[in-house]
Amino acid sequence: QVQLVESGGGLVQAGGSLRLSCAASGRTFSSETMGWFRQAPGKEREFVAAIRWNFGNTYYSDSVKGRFTISRDNGKNTAYLQMNSLKPEDTAVYYCAVGPRYGPPWYSEDYDSWGQGTQVTVSS
Repeated sequence: QVQLVESGGGLVQAGGSLRLSCAASGRTFSSETMGWFRQAPGKEREFVAAIRWNFGNTYYSDSVKGRFTISRDNGKNTAYLQMNSLKPEDTAVYYCAVGPRYGPPWYSEDYDSWGQGTQVTVSS
C-alpha cells in the first residue's frame, strides 16, 4: 500500500509562485503515472498535471499549461508541482495520486492511491 503526503500549499498573491511536493512511501515506482488533481469548493475534482515515472513524459491541462511544471525525483520517490503566475481561479485543494501505467492520465477514476491534499489559496 503506497502512502502519499502532499506539502507546500499556502496563501499567495496573484502572480506569485508555490511548489507542491508529493512524497511517496511503501512502494517503488517503475512505470506508473503520478498525477496532480485539484478540487475547488462546489466543483468537481479536475486534472492538473501528470508525469510518467519511467520516461518522464508530462501532461498538463489547458488551464495550467505554460504556468505549471510537474517533475519527479526518482531517488527521493517524490513528485513536484511548480506553480507560477498563480491566479485566483487556481485556488483549490491539490491532491497527488498514483495512476495508470498506460493510457490517458487525466481520468481521476484510473488513480488508485491518493494523498490527503494541500490547500492552495491565491488572493487577488
